[in-house]
Amino acid sequence: MRFVIYGAGGIGGTIGARLHLSGFRVTLIARGEHFQMIRRKGLRFVSPRQDTVLQIPTVEHPSEVDWQEDHVVLLCMKGQHTEDALVSLQQETSDETPVVCCQNGVANERMALRRFANVYGMCVLVPAEHLEAGIVVSFADGTAGALDIGKYPSGFDQTSAHISTTIRKAGYSSVNDPSVMRQKYTKLLGNLNNAVQAACGTTTSSLSSALRNEALACYKASNIDWANRDEARQRRLEIRGGSVPGFQRHGGSSLQSVIRNTGNIEVDFLNGEIVQLGRLHELATPANVVVQRIGHLAVKAGEPGTYCSIQELESLVAEETL
Repeated sequence: MRFVIYGAGGIGGTIGARLHLSGFRVTLIARGEHFQMIRRKGLRFVSPRQDTVLQIPTVEHPSEVDWQEDHVVLLCMKGQHTEDALVSLQQETSDETPVVCCQNGVANERMALRRFANVYGMCVLVPAEHLEAGIVVSFADGTAGALDIGKYPSGFDQTSAHISTTIRKAGYSSVNDPSVMRQKYTKLLGNLNNAVQAACGTTTSSLSSALRNEALACYKASNIDWANRDEARQRRLEIRGGSVPGFQRHGGSSLQSVIRNTGNIEVDFLNGEIVQLGRLHELATPANVVVQRIGHLAVKAGEPGTYCSIQELESLVAEETL
């Protein structure tokens, strides 16, 4: 099995690095300055236990991959980039190629299934960052993270079992879960705070509860199942964070987008998922509407964690609720 890691940032880069270090065949797809730096100097992979430069085959577009029947694609880009990535993949490889959505949110799998027959969901619990071109940092000490996988929309097969086994050999905890989307819908509940952190630097329990309660009301109206808190807590127990000399852990992926001044943010596929469900079922989602709006404004302003105060954000939610 050969892996194509499409999106070699914090998540994709660290997974690709660990697979490469474990002897598996990996090709990274990166872009821009990150791609240029990896091609010139290699990928610098840093963790609490190592700091090494890896020479991993890296390309800028799927057309540069020498596609084989045993290739598996791990989509590791943010949701706003998934559609373009799928179009590029479709033009270069078979529609039977296994595609694993190793991403936050729950919309990527639906998008992939339009073009590929073998789609898998992967729930990502991996403490990693990518803020500098050519560098990815893993803050996991011991188990590298949890990457559970299952066939989409449900079930499992030999491919998902093989991927799960390989991921474990690379240092991750991984379960072949036929109901992995339950985990991903639970992960989404926590990710609803990502844009809050990106805009304000912090959140409050009251705002977090408002975002979560709106989402749960939408889940119930949509007959969507999700893993309960005890299940989610149990899955996180194996992951232990560690300090990395010379690197500070800043926060979630949305905050990282603002810090890197990418010009875009994943909020439409996090809070926007709840807003869409609310509109479909005529349920009000004022907290998620405001956070979605503020997330875009924060990334446009390029002010990581300081675009507005948490009190200002809560006032905007209160106004939206009236």
